[in-house]
Amino acid sequence: MELQLHIKMTPGLYVKDPDQSELGRKIVSTGIRMIHEMGFEAFTFRKLANEINTTEASIYRYFENKHRLLTYIISWFWTWMEYQLVFYTNNVTDPKKKIETVLEILTFSVDDKFMSDYIDKDMLHHIIVAEGNKSYLTKHVEEDNEAKIFKPYKDLCHRMALIFQEYNPKYPYPHSLGSTLIETAHHQVYFQEHLPSLTDFGNEKGTKGLTHFLRSMTFNVLNNHKK
Repeated sequence: MELQLHIKMTPGLYVKDPDQSELGRKIVSTGIRMIHEMGFEAFTFRKLANEINTTEASIYRYFENKHRLLTYIISWFWTWMEYQLVFYTNNVTDPKKKIETVLEILTFSVDDKFMSDYIDKDMLHHIIVAEGNKSYLTKHVEEDNEAKIFKPYKDLCHRMALIFQEYNPKYPYPHSLGSTLIETAHHQVYFQEHLPSLTDFGNEKGTKGLTHFLRSMTFNVLNNHKK
């Protein structure tokens, strides 16, 4: 059974909440498709306006620029990932099993139990892999951080850190491990698809090998600090 997903986003991400109107939802859903198809650099609000038969001014009423739209959809993705983490680990008592579940979520190896009316999560995942770092690799990252723009990413990392500490309370770098695993999962998928010599999964279909790699890396690090 799928659960209807409604995510309340940080107000600093938008001028007007796109989730509250048909046009706003269309801006987000079509924006995801166009960024997925053409890449963030080639994407513009003018092209988006033409695609959905509206004006650029109408889009600017929702987002101040295309970077804010990108950050919005990326933040949506992190919140959705956190929902999955909570859902799949809620009744799990074994911290090792929790960690294995987290790694499966990071590599898209679990069934998605949440339904969204207008967001294509497979396209969004591809955007995260190819464009995700662009949300915070900017000159105004500190200003965005003060506005709590990156809170969904931080919340996901923190939940992961709590699970790592549950498995090994002595481990001193749980948040660093969390963010490293997230970035590694996405970088390896990108390399697998575009730069296969930078990974050992270039000829592999799916993410089974990547999940095994992350599991090996995670438990080697956590178990080493148990000694």
